[in-house]
Amino acid sequence: MQLYLIRHPRPDVAPGLCYGRSDLDLAEDAVVVAAALRPLLPGNLPVFSSPLKRCRLLAEALHPVPRFDQRLLELDFGAWEMRSWADIGRAAIDEWAADPEAFTPPGGESVGEMRARVADFLSDLASSGLVRAALVAHAGVMKVCAAELLGIPAAKWFPMQFEFGAASLIDDASGVHELIWHNRTLPLPPD
Repeated sequence: MQLYLIRHPRPDVAPGLCYGRSDLDLAEDAVVVAAALRPLLPGNLPVFSSPLKRCRLLAEALHPVPRFDQRLLELDFGAWEMRSWADIGRAAIDEWAADPEAFTPPGGESVGEMRARVADFLSDLASSGLVRAALVAHAGVMKVCAAELLGIPAAKWFPMQFEFGAASLIDDASGVHELIWHNRTLPLPPD
């Protein structure tokens, strides 16, 4: 299967804020971002998406009927949502960084819980019979997809970067999942 991982456009949020499940508006026009991505994608590509607005708007611009799936939601940071990282505090962030798979922010979910639900989605997708698909999702979800499909250990996938409004392609044509290209997009037209 060819799997196109597409990160949502840049959200309209102040720098330094922790956000995951918060349903944020976009700082970029999803239609313009979709136009820059479309030449990289095959026609009639099924699109699956997180239901959060920052993904939903791009998914709807890429496909007339995208499929929304709760398992593609970003990590739930619970009480940390929309707080500055400075206010959350170094000690709490260090505790999370020491064991992100198990640590749960107050009222939120652990990376391990997110990983389990994304792996469940990928299992369903693999058994769907589709030859190719696109996921419009969040950086955390995309990191988990890459880790699960490429066999990347947790210590290595956590620092992976997925750029806003860019696509990456994972393909298993050779019988093994491979990252074919990463963080591609075409330049956005000037305002």
